[in-house]
Amino acid sequence: MNKFKGLLKYLAPYKTSAYFNVFFNILNSIFSFASFGSVIPFLDILFKTDKLVLEKPSFGFGVDSFKGYLDYYVSQTIIQYDSKEAALVFIAILIVFLFFLKNVFRYIAQYFLTNIRNGIVKDIKIELNNKILSLPLSYFNKTKKGDLMATITSDVSEVEHSILSILEVFAKEPITILIALYLLFTISFNLTLFVFFMIIVIGVLIGKIGKSLKKPSFEGQERVGALSSLYDETISGMRVIKAFTAEGYRKEQFLNESNLVFRLMNRVQRLRVLASPLTEFLASIIFASIIWYGGKQVVSENIEASVFIFYLITFGMIIGPAKSFSTGFFNLKKGLGSVKRIEDVLKLKTDILEVENPKILKEFNQKIEFKNVSFQYNNQGKVLKDVNISIKKGDVLAIVGPSGGGKTTFVDLIPRLYDCTNGEILIDGINVKEISKQSLREKMGIVTQESILFNDTVANNIAFGIEATKEEIIEAAKIANAHDFIEKMQNGYEAIIGDRGQNLSGGQRQRITLARAVLKNPPILILDEATSALDSESEKLVQQALVKLMKNRTSVIIAHRLSTIQYADNIIVMENGEIIEQGNHIGLMGKNGLYKKLVDLQAF
Repeated sequence: MNKFKGLLKYLAPYKTSAYFNVFFNILNSIFSFASFGSVIPFLDILFKTDKLVLEKPSFGFGVDSFKGYLDYYVSQTIIQYDSKEAALVFIAILIVFLFFLKNVFRYIAQYFLTNIRNGIVKDIKIELNNKILSLPLSYFNKTKKGDLMATITSDVSEVEHSILSILEVFAKEPITILIALYLLFTISFNLTLFVFFMIIVIGVLIGKIGKSLKKPSFEGQERVGALSSLYDETISGMRVIKAFTAEGYRKEQFLNESNLVFRLMNRVQRLRVLASPLTEFLASIIFASIIWYGGKQVVSENIEASVFIFYLITFGMIIGPAKSFSTGFFNLKKGLGSVKRIEDVLKLKTDILEVENPKILKEFNQKIEFKNVSFQYNNQGKVLKDVNISIKKGDVLAIVGPSGGGKTTFVDLIPRLYDCTNGEILIDGINVKEISKQSLREKMGIVTQESILFNDTVANNIAFGIEATKEEIIEAAKIANAHDFIEKMQNGYEAIIGDRGQNLSGGQRQRITLARAVLKNPPILILDEATSALDSESEKLVQQALVKLMKNRTSVIIAHRLSTIQYADNIIVMENGEIIEQGNHIGLMGKNGLYKKLVDLQAF
């Protein structure tokens, strides 16, 4: 029930459209039956059982009243034109007019349904996107991207179908069925009571099948997510796969996962397609019973032949909605599994919380301080252990040490990409946890080893998240030593750089990310191994850009190539999450410790 409520909440913003959809579906159903009911006097004329009706009948909602009105106006037409052909023309025009109104109302109902359908998909995707943007980095470190992509695509699609099923199950089809049942009961109470009982039996059977559908449907969506992850990993890791001749291994992995999805989805689809033929077969049993029982009533003259034919037509009109009802019920059950996956993402809570009324960091004036800072991921061992360091405004702090020493974690704590487990980090004496995340991160520019670029123009990548003029973008590119190669590109600053900047070299990508940092003009600069993945020529160009970028800024640099940090104001050497050495280049070389060892190894 809670999952069903979770599904309905997406419908709430469009309740006005839903009301109009239901209203026009009611009119559509009424005129559907009226259009077929208008055939009754036509049949009477053909069977030559008609008797002219001279008095206008009293108003009513039953079949008898409707038939009485038709008989009256048909009789008046025959009297006026002294011809049954004129009555047939009148009936034909009436049928066309009623079918016209029926389809007008059907279109209007679908018009409002379209607004609901597209609006719900839009809202869910926006909500998922906003939630994903709010999640901490720790979530993405332990979650496969393919699972998220499956949630955003296939699960949202399933929810879309489920919402439509709700409107069919609880609005359109029941209306048609209820009106039909009312007409059927009006014509023959006993026969319809039997029909109603059989419909309940159908509902129970469909419900049992629907219950068995939910679990495999959910499992199927889970495996689709795993399959998407394999696709993503294969595409992004193609260089490694080919280098290690692992194509056969990946083929086997994909084959096994595909076969699992194949079996699960076959089971789901077979259960789904069972609904329609099962419903139709059971309906045929009822239909045969109606012909037998109703035929006896016509022979015994308890029901007029034309009215009984209308009864058969009305019952036939229940079969379609009943099939749609059962199919919609299956879609609803299947969609609940997708709702759970979407809700699981939306219910995730970020561990990077803001205090009420956070302080706004307008300027950076003094220093950044780490006081007894420790950090650990979940229940793993400590990555940082009681770190104490002060970084004065305008200074350059360099961090070196072996891999796994906690260097990247150290710099990630400054913009609150993670929160320290113990201790505190202060900026101008204010705990970063008391500062709004936006104002804190606005004061920082971050350049990482991996150049994160987007499938957009060069200009938009440089001005990512920043309002800037073309002149400002060009100036930033010049400072980052990127202007010359950008100008040589076809379309220049308007050139599309491709997915993840695949149309650029590593050095070009890195210089664009540096231009982005230059344009932001932050007082605090964080460089995480910004030159380690570059060749010598590209490194030289990027290094020149870094010197310009760091001028008059507070900079925190992680570097494997120690030649780039010899002139840093302060160098800390980290190992196993602790600062084991600290000082400038000359002083650390004189200590004959880990720093000198690292420098000697690189010189060698």
